[in-house]
Amino acid sequence: MDTDSVQSGFTYMGRKFSDLGLNDDSSSAFSDCNSDRSGEFPTASSESRRLFLACASDNSDEVIAQLVSGLESNNIDEQKQVAMEIRLLAKNKPDNRIKIARAGAIKPLISIISSNDPQLQEYGVTAILNLSLCDENKEEIAYSGAIKPLVRALRVGTSTARENAACALLRLSQIDENKIAIGRSGAIPPLVNLLENGNFRGKKDACTALYSLCSVKENKIKAVQAGIMKPLVEMMADLGSNMVDKSAFVLSLLVSVAEARAALVEEGGIPVLVEIVEVGTQRQKEIAVAILLQLSEDCLAYRTMVAREGAIPPLVALSQTGTSRAKQKVKISAHP
Repeated sequence: MDTDSVQSGFTYMGRKFSDLGLNDDSSSAFSDCNSDRSGEFPTASSESRRLFLACASDNSDEVIAQLVSGLESNNIDEQKQVAMEIRLLAKNKPDNRIKIARAGAIKPLISIISSNDPQLQEYGVTAILNLSLCDENKEEIAYSGAIKPLVRALRVGTSTARENAACALLRLSQIDENKIAIGRSGAIPPLVNLLENGNFRGKKDACTALYSLCSVKENKIKAVQAGIMKPLVEMMADLGSNMVDKSAFVLSLLVSVAEARAALVEEGGIPVLVEIVEVGTQRQKEIAVAILLQLSEDCLAYRTMVAREGAIPPLVALSQTGTSRAKQKVKISAHP
């Protein structure tokens, strides 16, 4: 399996640009797609009191066992209540994530994700997301068949279900062997759709999941074929969108494949990247430099387009006046 950092170099007008690695920068850009941000109980019911007691006492094992058995109920309202309580138990007390999984909740929750009732599906997706926050549960969740139901929820679920499904797939993709399975289950096109058409949270969650999945070549090509380049370029062009860093990091992975480089040029990405080098934040400039150099490395036509857009002067300026970090990323030396 290939996992990429952005490293490239090319020589232009006697100057050599090389050695750009961005993997060390990306974690802070993708730090917020890891938890259930749904609401709490709408009313102070007796069930919520039971949940509170379970969270606050040492008797949670018995309560969890009762809740898990309730997932098998033929009453959809009871299933909804139970799934919501399990979600909150897993959200509010990390120790319960292991207890809930060991009590056998994962498979019935996956069945609930396949429900045609939108609210029940949403509760199931969110419960699985919260259980996946425990690393010990991720392998069992994937092995139990969660990937395809999560992808379906990503396509047809409520807004919250789609966002939480994206986050759950992100968590599962942190096991390397799941990345290809998730891509082959059809996750990439609905993630690209969420990236393009979702609300701000949806865009962030989709971008974060795509960044994880696109560390393998097969998924990069799927993402390009699904039309990812258009929303990425649009988000990078909006310097006030708070999505520039995330979208640029995703692009930095994609440009290692020829299909992505061609799509980037076709969508007008070069002028956008040059503008970022000129006026972006320090980190944005460094990401944009890395992408431009990767784009230019093996193609004279692209290299000429980059130069015509005026990229070379700001590249040189960044290497000379930027932080020591930037200077390490853009090494300029006389051509031998």
